[in-house]
Amino acid sequence: MDADALFLCGALFFIAALYASVGHGGASGYLALLSLSSFASMNSSWLKQHAWVLNLVVAGLAFYHFQKAGFHRPKLSFIFIVASLPAAFFGGTLDVDGNVYDALLSFALLFAAYRLARTNKTTEETELTPLPGLQTTVPIGASIGVLSGMIGVGGGIFLSPILVLKRWATPKAAAATAALFIWVNSAAGLLGAQLSGQLELSFSPLASFALAVGCGGFVGSKFGAEKAPQGTIRWLLIGVLLLATTKRAFDVIL
Repeated sequence: MDADALFLCGALFFIAALYASVGHGGASGYLALLSLSSFASMNSSWLKQHAWVLNLVVAGLAFYHFQKAGFHRPKLSFIFIVASLPAAFFGGTLDVDGNVYDALLSFALLFAAYRLARTNKTTEETELTPLPGLQTTVPIGASIGVLSGMIGVGGGIFLSPILVLKRWATPKAAAATAALFIWVNSAAGLLGAQLSGQLELSFSPLASFALAVGCGGFVGSKFGAEKAPQGTIRWLLIGVLLLATTKRAFDVIL
């Protein structure tokens, strides 16, 4: 493994650890890193499918630790997943135009940066409001599912802030639900790509990527479930997301 590959794996470990600490799979971060590496020339289907596989590894570990710590609320997860699952499957079958993909990915990366910048790491549990009915959760879950399937993220960067800002879940309960939500949507996206004949995984780089994010995801989710602080690392991640978004924007313009 050359120096560039080692650096990329180290960066993937870092991203996975940070995202897993808040119950996320890290797809937006992986896409940011890959778009800054030699893999930036790969097509949109290749990028999002590999991000989904890495999501499965990290989100699975995150859910395990947050569920084990007692933060999972099955009803909360179910009401959003039931709508997002078929929508993510459908989104995974779509062959998105390169420029459209770049625009959607840039939006997702910017949203992730904004969410992280707005996150208050000292937030404590607050009084919750009753869970909404299906007339509210179905449109939210379905919208996030389609977008997740189209651009290759699990949807946690969209769902978590909604759950917390609406006071439907505490931050840790939102992390547990987001982890399961991300795992299910990523699996649905991969299945949709497979059934539509678009699956194109490269197992050589994927194996080293999965090992890197698996180690990072284990460490990050374990600390996250135990309320580990994120500190200035969050701001370093924001810089990576913004840099990748800028690069994508220049690629479209030029």
